[in-house]
Amino acid sequence: MLQSKQSEAFLAVAETGSFELAAEKLCITASAVTLRLQTLEKQLGQVLILRERPCRVTQVGQILLQHLQHTRLMQQNLLQQLQGQDTHSDFYQVNIATNADSLATWLLPLLRDLLIKQNITVHFQVDDQSETHHLLEAGLVNACVTTEPQAMKGCIAEYLGSMNYRFTATPSFVKKWFPQGVHRDALRQAPALIFNEKDYLHTHYIQQNFGLSPSQYPHYFIPSSTAFVDAMVIGLGYGWLPDYQVKKFLDTGELIEISPQFQIQLALYWHHWKQQSQQLQHLTAHLIQYAHHVLN
Repeated sequence: MLQSKQSEAFLAVAETGSFELAAEKLCITASAVTLRLQTLEKQLGQVLILRERPCRVTQVGQILLQHLQHTRLMQQNLLQQLQGQDTHSDFYQVNIATNADSLATWLLPLLRDLLIKQNITVHFQVDDQSETHHLLEAGLVNACVTTEPQAMKGCIAEYLGSMNYRFTATPSFVKKWFPQGVHRDALRQAPALIFNEKDYLHTHYIQQNFGLSPSQYPHYFIPSSTAFVDAMVIGLGYGWLPDYQVKKFLDTGELIEISPQFQIQLALYWHHWKQQSQQLQHLTAHLIQYAHHVLN
C-alpha cells in the first residue's frame, strides 16, 4: 500500500524537478523529501528519480507518476462533484489537452466568457492533435481536442469543425526556392518549418504526396505557435499555417499562398468522459454549441 506522504514527495520532485522546490511546495525540509522518497524507493525496490539537475523520472518512476497523476485527477473530479467547488477556492479546475494551434487561435476566445462566468480554471496540456487523446486515455486530462474521430470506451467524441491550413511563405522565399513551382526536387532543397517531431500534419503530407521523409529535406523545429509565424514572416522557411494566423499576413502581402491545391482541412473532435462534473458539462455544451461557428 502506497503511503500518501511518500507518494506526495515523489510527485512533487517529479513535477518540479528539484528536491528544494518540492520541499517548498510541501512546506517541509529538503531532507524530509529525500527521506520520504528513499523510503518509497526501498519499499518498491526501484529507483524512481535520477538525482540530476533537474531531477529526472526513471522508466519505472514514469509508470508511478502517471498512476498518481491519474489518481489525483479522479479525486479532484470527485470532490468537485460532491462539494461543488475546489476545496481551496471558489474556482473549479478542469484539465484539457489540446493542440498548440487551437490554443493559440480560437479556443481561449471561445471559452473566455464561460470560464469567467462559471469560475472555471483550466490546466492545458499541449500535444500534437493526433496525440492528445492518449492523455485522456491515460486519465491525465478530463477532455481533449483531437483529430481522432472514434471515442474510446467510457468516452464520447463530438465533432467540433475543421481548421483550414494554407501552404505559405514570403514572396522572396517563394521566388528563391520555388521559381518553377512546388515539386520534389525543390522540396529537397527548400528549408521547411515544422512545429516539432510530432508535427504529422507537415511530415505526413510531404511523405504522402512527394515521398520525402524529414531526413531528406532541411527543416527547422519551432515548437511555439507565435514563433512559428514569426519565423515564416522573416523568411526562414515555408510551411502550413491556419487561416486564423495567416489571414492578416496574406492581406498585407507579407506572406503568400504558394499553392491553394496544398491546403489541408483538419477535422477536430472533442473527447470527454461520459461521467463529467457539472462544470465540464457546461464547458462541453458551450464548446459544442459555438465551435462550429468559429471553425467552419
